[in-house]
Amino acid sequence: MSCSEWSIQDAKNRFSAVVDAAINGVPQRITRRGKQAVVVIGIADYERLQRAEKAAAPTLAGLLLEMPQDDGEIERIPLQPRSINF
Repeated sequence: MSCSEWSIQDAKNRFSAVVDAAINGVPQRITRRGKQAVVVIGIADYERLQRAEKAAAPTLAGLLLEMPQDDGEIERIPLQPRSINF
């Protein structure tokens, strides 16, 4: 998949062409002051990327299972419980 590059001024002047190309599956890079700033993509590509990101996101259970375990090697500070008056 080829990608076209536009200066921000050219992209403003030819916005319909930028959008049409993105809809047709060709990402459009926009530069500002000669540096790449953004990429315009079609909604189908955007939704595909969103689904892929969501599928790759860790679950809470997975994160909890990855936590380091205390195998009794961590030295505990001896503390006295405070007294509580009810």
